[in-house]
Amino acid sequence: MLSRTASSLYWLGRYIERADFFARLIEATVRLDVMSSRPAGEVAWSSALAVTDTEADFAAHGGELTQSDVVRFLTLDTSHGGSVIRCLDRARNNAKAVRTALSREAWTAINRAWLVFENRHRIGETQATLSLVEAVKNETRGFEGAVHQMLRNQSHWFIRLGQAVERADNSARLLDVKYHILLPEGETVGGVVDRDQWTTILQTVSAVTAYRWLYSDGLTPANVIDLLIASRELPRSLVASSEITVDILGLLAERTGSHGEADRMARMRAARLGRTRSGEVIASGLHQYLQAFIRENGQLHEAIGRQFRFV
Repeated sequence: MLSRTASSLYWLGRYIERADFFARLIEATVRLDVMSSRPAGEVAWSSALAVTDTEADFAAHGGELTQSDVVRFLTLDTSHGGSVIRCLDRARNNAKAVRTALSREAWTAINRAWLVFENRHRIGETQATLSLVEAVKNETRGFEGAVHQMLRNQSHWFIRLGQAVERADNSARLLDVKYHILLPEGETVGGVVDRDQWTTILQTVSAVTAYRWLYSDGLTPANVIDLLIASRELPRSLVASSEITVDILGLLAERTGSHGEADRMARMRAARLGRTRSGEVIASGLHQYLQAFIRENGQLHEAIGRQFRFV
């Protein structure tokens, strides 16, 4: 496979995963702000910008920390790379570049996701926002299902590799922002707002039911942290995403004969995560741990590009 093709497939996976995550985050933040026991207001929408690493772009944009301004910025604004429409546009451009490497169903799902935003210039009120992000989620799930049905070849693996790397980054950022930013001043740990916010984290990663199955002692921050870091059963946990990355790199190595720096980094990270205990992470500093993980994930991304000569 040409390096340019591999790069397009990898980035296709990343951009679709990112669009799906942004849609989930917006939905969860809307529900936190509007439907929780107490409205979260500016704090909730500031945290959404922090998770997506778009705070500086939003500040330059000059909007207010309200649902309407932040949602429009994160969905429809084409002036920066951190919006759903830009993610889907980039995904579609990458898909067009490798059209023959995709199944008809995968291409259709990408095109349908992109068409969700055709001729859309405004968001509307809360229900319209929820309808929009639900449409995005439906189409990105359709793409993931189509990829699952593709031949298990290099095209399939490079897409899934991009998804796994992006998913690990998103989960780490989400958990880090909640732990250090999201709780308003004056609210107590374990209080109503705190519980609503931890529930929002679980909603964003589709893990509310999974949490109830795995933990019988009610909603606690320590258990949510354990689920998102160390639970192999949760596809969006750090350990699960890291192990999937190792598996896919191994499959690509078998097919292409390309072993290198990325394989070593991925294996070392997965082995370390497999020994990680969430209690020790909390005691030693969750923020520092997650920031180190995000940096390492970025270094792994760069190593993948070097190993497969992405252009």
